[in-house]
Amino acid sequence: MLGLRDLSTDEIIHILDTAKSFEQISMRSVKKAPPLRGKVVVNLFFEDSTRTLNSFALAASRLSADVINFTQKASSVSKGETLLDTAKNLEAMGIDIVVIRHSVGGAATFLSRNINACVINAGDGFCEHPTQGLLDAYTIRKVKGSLEGLKIAIVGDIAHSRVARSDMWAMTKLGAQVIFVGPPTLMPAAVDRLPVSVSYSLDDVIEKVDVINMLRIQFERLGGNPFPSVREYSHYFGLTVERMKRAKPDILVMHPGPINRGLEIESEVADGPNSVILQQVSNGLAVRMAVLFLVTQAAAQKID
Repeated sequence: MLGLRDLSTDEIIHILDTAKSFEQISMRSVKKAPPLRGKVVVNLFFEDSTRTLNSFALAASRLSADVINFTQKASSVSKGETLLDTAKNLEAMGIDIVVIRHSVGGAATFLSRNINACVINAGDGFCEHPTQGLLDAYTIRKVKGSLEGLKIAIVGDIAHSRVARSDMWAMTKLGAQVIFVGPPTLMPAAVDRLPVSVSYSLDDVIEKVDVINMLRIQFERLGGNPFPSVREYSHYFGLTVERMKRAKPDILVMHPGPINRGLEIESEVADGPNSVILQQVSNGLAVRMAVLFLVTQAAAQKID
């Protein structure tokens, strides 16, 4: 599972349908199922993460896998070991699945070509974050019934967002119209080649969209000053209570987290009745259980 760009609509739907079947596991008194019993899952994270790392760890645990959480700071990578050597050493210990997050685009693909274990991309550079795209699509589908014909605004730091790219591929393949919204300085250079429309004004689209996904401003990735000030960005692109008054009554408000409250979104909106932000987190468990299960099934069929 390296990205959503190369998956077909039917494959994406199959993953979402599989996730639905795993939802009930989290509702049991004993939150365990046996599909991955005897399997070893390594979360190989070279970037800081809370939601994604813990979500994958919990998803694997609920499917009865053994889980190793590996971070760069506590590893031999800090001593100069390469990504491939690290992975090869882990593979020699008998692991079955590597979930990798890396700051370099293509790291997951590189790993998949050089080890025999299953590889799941948990975010690579500015490329993709496929399970986030899947859980966002799953959340919309669960609330709205379908993405077909919906207008979805993805707002903010598009240029540095792997979430925006995975969301775009998942949502357009499921029939939605996606609009990238943000200042020109935070748009990808080749945005005109992507299957989206573009707006440089949130006020121009707020009344038209059915879903709005507010992205985090990734200050750690910004090389310069893409907007004059935080205050100005919030004024033009923040999701405020006042803007919500102009939105459709049933608009869904999303955010991949972590939230910069008061910058991308006001607390009253993030915690309000239209927000499905915590539902995204809950749904992420089911989606990641489905992905872990399906890659092991695919590997077993390949061996057979």
